[in-house]
Amino acid sequence: MKITSQLSEEQVLTEIGARLARLRLDRNLTQSDLAEQAGLGLRTVQRLESGEVATQLSGFLRICRVLGLTARLEALLPERTASPMALLQQRGKTRQRASGTGMVEGSSGPWKWGDES
Repeated sequence: MKITSQLSEEQVLTEIGARLARLRLDRNLTQSDLAEQAGLGLRTVQRLESGEVATQLSGFLRICRVLGLTARLEALLPERTASPMALLQQRGKTRQRASGTGMVEGSSGPWKWGDES
């Protein structure tokens, strides 16, 4: 199954778990072996592979490290590169917060409670 924005969170977690299980089996590791090498409990690995619950991100990263997937995380969240002009405008300063003055893309007006007309 392809992971798309139309899938529910549960479906995405289940698919990620299934993919990790297939990669683990491709490397001929038992769940116990993976848990031991990642420094996690067996139950954590079982939950992650079943999509039962979202585990802590650190546990997910440990499993990715054991399975050799950490380099692929760069594709998930690539480092932002600023244009030369933006770098000149910033003068070496790193942005610390959002301005909050603009409307969120796709919103039609000011935020309202759901029961307001």
